[in-house]
Amino acid sequence: MSRASKAAVRDSRSGAGPTVAGAEPGPNPGATAKFGLFGEVLTVGLLITAAGLAVVTLPIALAAGVRHLRRFVSAEDSRAGLFWADVRRGVVPSLPLGVGVVLLAAVLLIDIDLAGSGVLPGGPVVAAVGWAGLAALVTGILLVAGAWDPDAGWRSALRAVPARAASDPAGTAYLLATGVFVGVVTWMLVPLFIPAIGCAALAVVAIPARRRRTV
Repeated sequence: MSRASKAAVRDSRSGAGPTVAGAEPGPNPGATAKFGLFGEVLTVGLLITAAGLAVVTLPIALAAGVRHLRRFVSAEDSRAGLFWADVRRGVVPSLPLGVGVVLLAAVLLIDIDLAGSGVLPGGPVVAAVGWAGLAALVTGILLVAGAWDPDAGWRSALRAVPARAASDPAGTAYLLATGVFVGVVTWMLVPLFIPAIGCAALAVVAIPARRRRTV
């Protein structure tokens, strides 16, 4: 096979070029270019940060970022305009969820702070409950973002969370670790939130699609 033919087959399998007979595209063809995927993750991090500046819009920003990366790794149309189209469709219905998440997070953080100050009796227990609540909240937001679809809406995404978490406990644990990672790197240096949230969006896409060990 000539060099040109090999290049054509490679591009066909990666989704970067026209389909060649006998060369079926592999899974996630858009993810075969590692540097391109890295650049797209950074781009998505910027988009999510820009759309989530109001804080209460973070759920829709993350959900739109997840959908954007799904399109990219599938070698589908992944223009930034489609990200903003998802944001526009989902931002108003997402506001109750965003406000609720912000209020709950604020209550948990206040409890943790008070527990550390010694004002509350049973401070260590209160702090442990607070951190566990934050972990559950962050994991839930990642699960909801992965389940959201502009046609089905947020209620459908919320109803799907328990089943998704129960069907893949290991994947849920990975998402929890992802949330912890975003929190830690942001605490270390706030600008790192941009690449970290992009990585979180990629994790929401990649974790359910990973190979699972069969018994």
